[in-house]
Amino acid sequence: MQNYLLDLERELKYRNYSPRTIEVYINCTEYFLKYIKNDLSKISKETIIDFTIHLQTKNKAPKTINLYKDAIKFFLKEVLKLNLDFEIKLSKEAKKLPVVLSKEEIQKILENTNNPKHKLLLSLSYASWLRVSEIINLKVWDINLEELTIHIKWAKWNKDRITVFSEKLKNDYLIESERWWKITERTAQIIFKNALQKAWIKKEASFHSLRHSFATHLLENGTDIRYIQELLWHASIKTTQIYTKVVNPNLKNIISPL
Repeated sequence: MQNYLLDLERELKYRNYSPRTIEVYINCTEYFLKYIKNDLSKISKETIIDFTIHLQTKNKAPKTINLYKDAIKFFLKEVLKLNLDFEIKLSKEAKKLPVVLSKEEIQKILENTNNPKHKLLLSLSYASWLRVSEIINLKVWDINLEELTIHIKWAKWNKDRITVFSEKLKNDYLIESERWWKITERTAQIIFKNALQKAWIKKEASFHSLRHSFATHLLENGTDIRYIQELLWHASIKTTQIYTKVVNPNLKNIISPL
């Protein structure tokens, strides 16, 4: 099995996949190979269906299951060079509205975060629409203080992008751990959860909610959705339009007849 995984890693690196994607694909493929007990003769449409059901019994979300399917499809076609006589179809994902924090809730979170490093972490993520993986890898030279922009390298889909930088944060330092190394994604998520609890906010929010809140508040401020689409690097305007379902002033003005 190890040889297969090494071949997979080599092929992914050759295709210039991001380190995070390589790690995910290897983990997913390793799990699948263990499921079929390294017997490649078992690979069939029925096996993929059974494996999908197995993942569902483990309470894996449809989005996670699709990651497994993407990894397996790549492994079978690009590493093993198999000509499959069946299609690995992606699972249907539930269309849920993003959890968005109000401006007042963002303010409460920041006011209740006393550690300057933690406060900068949360402020920067909200102010610049950064993923947790992006913010922990941010370096000093990625920020242009004159133009108030940040150059995000190796963003989603291996694409670089430019985002905004808040003038309020110009005098602060970037985030390091106590050992002078970058903090982990898990640490960043714990910092957010602790801040959420201290602010007495009961929403099922995650670190990613800071990004959702950024886009929603831009819409509330009257920013054209086409600019937001460009800033968020959405290929389709339909992806950006999900935030219009959260920001619905007409709905908010309706008074219940009760």
